[in-house]
Amino acid sequence: MTNGINMKLTKEEEIEKFGSQLSGVLDYIDQLKEVDVTGVEPTAQVTGLVNAWREDVVEYCDTDIREAALSQAPEVEEHQVKVKRILE
Repeated sequence: MTNGINMKLTKEEEIEKFGSQLSGVLDYIDQLKEVDVTGVEPTAQVTGLVNAWREDVVEYCDTDIREAALSQAPEVEEHQVKVKRILE
């Protein structure tokens, strides 16, 4: 059942912990396989919403509020909080 999963567990505690958790998940999957879904339409989501986008608009705030917020940031550049890059 672990096709495509490459797990390297080195510590006995990790093996026991994750083994127990994985066993529980697999037991639950087996229970779900027995549910009669005859006549039930497959769904990926239930709200019916499609492309619920909003316009990306800059909203200005009072200078005192902005400066107070920026003063809490570890690094600021051009009146914006500078964060580490997470995407290449």
